Amino acid sequence: MKIAQAPLENWLRDYYFTNEIDISGSGVEDFSMSELRQLIGLEQEEFDRLIFHDSPSLGSLGLRKAIAQRWGKGDISKVMATNGSSEAIFLVMNALLKPGDEVIVLEPTYHSLVHIAESIGCQIKYWQLKFEQQFTPDFEELKSLITQNTRMIIVNFPHNPTGVSVSVEQQRELIKLAAGVGAYLAWDEAFLELTYDHPSLPEVSLLYDKAISFGTLSKAYGLPGLRVGWCFAPRDILEDCIHLRDYISLALSPLVELVAQRAIENADCLLNIRQKQAYTNREILAEWVETNRDFVEWVKPQGGVTAFLRFRGISDIEDFCHHLINPHGVLLLPGTCFHYPHHVRLGFGGSTAKLQVGLSRLSQLLRVYHSNTQLIQI
Repeated sequence: MKIAQAPLENWLRDYYFTNEIDISGSGVEDFSMSELRQLIGLEQEEFDRLIFHDSPSLGSLGLRKAIAQRWGKGDISKVMATNGSSEAIFLVMNALLKPGDEVIVLEPTYHSLVHIAESIGCQIKYWQLKFEQQFTPDFEELKSLITQNTRMIIVNFPHNPTGVSVSVEQQRELIKLAAGVGAYLAWDEAFLELTYDHPSLPEVSLLYDKAISFGTLSKAYGLPGLRVGWCFAPRDILEDCIHLRDYISLALSPLVELVAQRAIENADCLLNIRQKQAYTNREILAEWVETNRDFVEWVKPQGGVTAFLRFRGISDIEDFCHHLINPHGVLLLPGTCFHYPHHVRLGFGGSTAKLQVGLSRLSQLLRVYHSNTQLIQI
């Protein structure tokens, strides 16, 4: 089967590089090279000593060691460094899944987490987060979806785009349900360490031998352009991933690996700055939602830097988002990119000043739409 187009990427391809203010994104504000070098102490001499030889298939030893020490209790045998978490997801799905496999996917979700399995020919079942239930994961519904044929359960907590998460007890329940049928548990951990009201969840691959986790520097650490991700997986799965990678990217660049290694070794320096900024921005967004409650409903995010707002009285959310970008210059992501046509993804991880301007312009357009709706009704 051909892989489906990614509506999210199609939308951003048109507007991501031309907007004035971006309040659509799922990551924190990007760091510059100058900022990064100062924060992590990366010296020019380290670049000068670099030799541009090929890197190992699983990633350089230094980078894998840094990843393993921060998240995997030092066990590098389960680590593969990749060109963004997207490559890791693609490799793992293709290594483990075959046509007809039953796969349960949390929805809404990032396109890679469902479309790759779909293109392989898997039977997809959706575990849906519902706004009417405050996007609270319904474990009874999940139990009803699981069968003895379930090959993989794919989740994403803290969740993009809703911002909800699960407790440690619920994480254990997920593991128990997967283990009960011998299913793999694939967990997108892009925002594992960026939480607000509760501590980070444990690294899932340390808790279950058939768990696979995906991580990235793109979301919580302000380095999306570095294109570095990773996965924790059993060694036999990584061996299968290597064989697939031989036909795709072969390896990472040693230049990228050097910067990524040093960033991960000093990740707290990056995370602390952006987490404080995200907390401030979340409170600004909360105040804005309260002020505009006649037009907007939401569930306050528990982690990450995205909120999945629902607008009242707007029938065509894509039309609204088109008008917001042109002429108002503000980029917002329509929920149709996630098959939720009454929602928008609003990212609050960027510049505080730009967030405030973007929210102000968004308020103005909401009032215009609301006024026009009232006139039509009269």
